[in-house]
Amino acid sequence: MSVLGGGPLDRGASIGSRAGGPPAARSRFEPAAVKSTSIALVSSVVFFGLLAIVVANAPGWAEVRSQFFDAHWFDYSLPKIVNAFGVNVQLFCLAEVLILALALLLAVLRSLPGPVFFPLRLIATLYADTFRAIPGLLIVTLLGFGVPGLGIAGVPTDPFIYAVVALTLVYSAYVSEVYRAGIESIHPSQEAAARSLGLTRVQTLRYVILPQAVRRVMPPLLNDFIGLQKDTILVSYIGVVEAFRESSIIQAAKFNSTPFVALALVFLVITIPLARFTDWLVAHDRRRFLAGAR
Repeated sequence: MSVLGGGPLDRGASIGSRAGGPPAARSRFEPAAVKSTSIALVSSVVFFGLLAIVVANAPGWAEVRSQFFDAHWFDYSLPKIVNAFGVNVQLFCLAEVLILALALLLAVLRSLPGPVFFPLRLIATLYADTFRAIPGLLIVTLLGFGVPGLGIAGVPTDPFIYAVVALTLVYSAYVSEVYRAGIESIHPSQEAAARSLGLTRVQTLRYVILPQAVRRVMPPLLNDFIGLQKDTILVSYIGVVEAFRESSIIQAAKFNSTPFVALALVFLVITIPLARFTDWLVAHDRRRFLAGAR
């Protein structure tokens, strides 16, 4: 066992290495690491402690606590909200499948070269620009109330259908741009190499370009779907009884806003693990890229 230390980049702790093998992992209990962790812990306790003292001594804290943090109404509303959250999950899953397919089609259309495909590129561009410019709530409202209001025979009137369609239209515009960025990040030499091997344009897209592009944009795709999961509450404005609508019904009936806090807790429990997984995926992809660049 040899010990290396004292170099210009050394942080004060020695690094053990075996002959012919990789260096051993640095100890996680270095004095500097322990000190920084302790400072972070103490500062966090002090900050949140002072915040709790300020809130608890605020003049209107008693009213806010009874209105938003009532244990009785929390226990009453949470099971109902969790049960209604199943509608949000259905909306999310159905819309996600449609979004992935439609957005990929739009991205491929915008990447088609040559003047003959200009009309397709124009349609895809106008679609993306239009639905990214209009707020999602307006799309939900226009579809949910406008289309059934036409009174056309055979047109469905179920608001759940228009909720899925509205979310798909809005988010496919955003996701198509993510896909397009991934497609354009692939070096043109890869397409040229594939075409020189005899692959057609469609085969090159399917077997060479798209697999790499989708892998590269996976983290931003997950971020978009975190936003989609939260925006499912927008459909409550057209009559879909999902978690937000259920909490609003309870709030209006009991004159207490604690159900909204319960709903926020449900979204926290669902969303935070997915956000942390996205962060891990981004870090993993960065480490893999750096390792491949060496």
